[in-house]
Amino acid sequence: MSTEPTTAADETAAELAAEQRYVDRVYSRLADLRKSAAESEKAGFNIAKVGNFGALVERDAMVYHAARRRLALDAEYEGLVFGRLDMGPNARPPDDGPASAPVEPAVPDGEVRYIGRLGLRDEKYEPLVVDWRAPAAAPFYRATPTDRMDVVRRRTIRSSGEQVVGVEDDLLDPEAAPAEMAVIGDGALLAALTRATGTGMRDIVATIQKEQDDAIRSPASGVTVVRGGPGTGKTAVALHRAAYLLYNDRNRFESGGVLVVGPSEVFVGYVARVLPSLGEDAVTLRSLGQLVPGYVAERHDPPELAVAKGSVRMARVLARAARDNAPDAPSRIRVLYKGQLLQLDGRALTDVRRDLLNSGAKRNAVRPKAAGLVLDALWRQTEQLFSKAARPKREEFAQEIAERPEFRTFMSQWWPRLRPVDVLSWFRDGARLRRYAEGIYSTQQIGVLVRGFATFDPDDLHVADVALLDELNELLGEPPVRKVKRDPFQVAEGVHELSTRFEREAAARRAATERPLDYREYAHIVVDEAQDVSPMQWRMVGRRGEFASWTVVGDPAQAAWPDQAEANRAMTEAVGKRRRDFELTTNYRNAAEIFDVAARVIRRAEPGISLPTAVRRAGVPPTHLTVSELRPAVLSAVREVLAAVEGTVGVIATTATRDGVAGWLTEVAEPRLQVVTGLDAKGMEYDGVVVVEPGALAAEGANGVRTLYVALSRATQRLTTVATDARWLPVS
Repeated sequence: MSTEPTTAADETAAELAAEQRYVDRVYSRLADLRKSAAESEKAGFNIAKVGNFGALVERDAMVYHAARRRLALDAEYEGLVFGRLDMGPNARPPDDGPASAPVEPAVPDGEVRYIGRLGLRDEKYEPLVVDWRAPAAAPFYRATPTDRMDVVRRRTIRSSGEQVVGVEDDLLDPEAAPAEMAVIGDGALLAALTRATGTGMRDIVATIQKEQDDAIRSPASGVTVVRGGPGTGKTAVALHRAAYLLYNDRNRFESGGVLVVGPSEVFVGYVARVLPSLGEDAVTLRSLGQLVPGYVAERHDPPELAVAKGSVRMARVLARAARDNAPDAPSRIRVLYKGQLLQLDGRALTDVRRDLLNSGAKRNAVRPKAAGLVLDALWRQTEQLFSKAARPKREEFAQEIAERPEFRTFMSQWWPRLRPVDVLSWFRDGARLRRYAEGIYSTQQIGVLVRGFATFDPDDLHVADVALLDELNELLGEPPVRKVKRDPFQVAEGVHELSTRFEREAAARRAATERPLDYREYAHIVVDEAQDVSPMQWRMVGRRGEFASWTVVGDPAQAAWPDQAEANRAMTEAVGKRRRDFELTTNYRNAAEIFDVAARVIRRAEPGISLPTAVRRAGVPPTHLTVSELRPAVLSAVREVLAAVEGTVGVIATTATRDGVAGWLTEVAEPRLQVVTGLDAKGMEYDGVVVVEPGALAAEGANGVRTLYVALSRATQRLTTVATDARWLPVS
């Protein structure tokens, strides 16, 4: 009696059972390896009991590598195996191991490769799972029906914990497939798109498409620029590229460091789980508002003010400020020396200051030199006031005057140590700011700056301020500090912790390689939503990567920055000219019904703009409400969307109304509901979206229509707009 499956359900159940047996074997091997790593870690500590120098070296090496392996195995537990390749008989052996995985191939004389989050081998050192970044895994992402790369069937395996819950197949070479080969599902990518997003960004490691994989695996050197519209996976490509680079040249990129820069804290929180899920935790994630240590900024300025602050012209304004007198600086110095009055007026003091600063010296760094020049100018006056015989020696004069309290008080007031926030606070004085900006900005723009800085609060910074503070930090410099060599094992004065020579040498090595708080030598930097990075922000980011390679991703159609030529010049200056360009053309996120609305909005403003193609339909058209009273309508719309989708819901409002809208929704607040501005929505993805007053978003600044385009293209399943004026929506 035949035992072959007779229905599609039976066939699917049989395939799931077969994959479950293999996945069980993988997790059993994983448990053995985790146990072995823990035992090695414990054994390493036991070696220390021997007490000799060699034992301590061996202990450190064993403990370090065992602990690292254990952490990697722990991190990769969820969804460890996600793919399978059934290769044809002519497939070349994988580059990272023996040709055949220990599983019965579906193609006679072919090979089966299981693809996962990390590579695993069995007890005989045969490959159980190929790491997704290895060359042998490339066909899983790059093979197509026209370029099969010897792949007969590509299978995506979907799991919940250790349980296989689904498989999706692509049959790439039907002629090579045996009659008994099962083909399950409608394709992994579209199946993945129908699932709820959750509160964080998913990795796309199981569903990377060829055009995405081309960018991910591009060479590490120079600049890789990835452009693509909403839903094309730009951010996921950038993050997977960071993981790929770390895998291929870990020594370079882990020791130098990888920095990922995003547009907002909302965005950084959204993507934070992706790299750890790919086994990489040696990456630094920062928003533009938190890139500079010591400053935290999340709020955005009104568009007109943000443009004025972000222009590269602001660097010249800040340079003028950094060379100016402090507001309360004394206008003269008077010193009584041996019955004679020595004094310098404002003009003489200005000459001293300009002589020092016009040469490019950094203000804080030359404080001691400034004191010396003032003493020199005072000492020269003794030539006219004292005879040659009575005239003091320069060293004796300088020592006596420098030790006087009144001279120290003068210097602390005339040449104080300045923090960047101190100088930026001077901009609250409209007359002073006008003087700095004269001839650099137009009268109208100066007015915008004066009104914007009138309420500047160092404890409530805006995102654009952080780049200005970084620029000022560069201009002002740090005062010279006398370095004191400190023993890392000193507990208190005269008291030292008991330590070995090896431990002291290890501590010295750690101190030599420890990264400073404001680290500026990253090996690779990823910049997401690059179209919105202002010229001043490019200067800030560029300082962290003088020797870095770069991945820059963005979408010109979403640009809020009005002068893209200025921004492109600043970007080129920051990242260099050696670049490779990739364009992503397929919108995987939005249902076609949703993206059609966004496309009509942006094309009305820019008819010739290039947009991606949405590849799926949800069968649910967007809902557009025109109401007389906004608050109850928004509350009702949010309730309906929350009930309609299982995953996240985003409510998008203007910068000016965001806090008020959030207040309306306190009674329906829950973790999967998020209220954001149009700018904070950049890079985000929600299952359902409610856009509040689309017309107001479109009117928010010179490029407000692009912000509205962003807001309308965040949803994967449901889109609702609530407006008091229906004229924002173009006619179909």
